[in-house]
Amino acid sequence: MEIKVLGGGCSNCKKLLERVQQAVQETAIQADVLYITDLQAIMESGLLRTPGLIIDGKVASAGRVPNVAEIKAMILSHPQ
Repeated sequence: MEIKVLGGGCSNCKKLLERVQQAVQETAIQADVLYITDLQAIMESGLLRTPGLIIDGKVASAGRVPNVAEIKAMILSHPQ
């Protein structure tokens, strides 16, 4: 599984990254977590608002910072 956190490096983007890392650890899912700050890469992803969360190429969240429980649910509901 590939999980991308996209954002310009703001505090909310970093908070989302921390929560994603915690959720991955708590679910014991094998995942590569990437932090994308490159503006061109963010635009190419199709994401309209940051911070953004993309799981295996599909936008799971945009423009907000979900809590750890929400992120865990997103990860576990995603087909593997």
